[in-house]
Amino acid sequence: MLREKVEEALDGIRPALQADGGDVAVVDVDEEKGIVRVQLQGACQGCPSAQITLVMGVERAIKERVPEVKEVLSV
Repeated sequence: MLREKVEEALDGIRPALQADGGDVAVVDVDEEKGIVRVQLQGACQGCPSAQITLVMGVERAIKERVPEVKEVLSV
C-alpha cells in the first residue's frame, strides 16, 4: 500500500524534525494521482524554513523511496 511506503520514508527524516521540536503527519494519499498531502506539526508549523523543509526534506525523502509519488503538498 502506498500510504505505508510513504510512512516508512518519513520515518527516515522524523528524528531530525523531532529534534527541532517538529514533526510531519500524512493527511491523505491519492494513489491514483500520486499525490501525498502532509501537515507539518509542532515547531515546523510556523517556521520560516517550513517550505524548504517540505520540499528539500519531506518531498525529497518520499520521492526517493516511493517513486510512484508525483507531488507532495502541505495542508
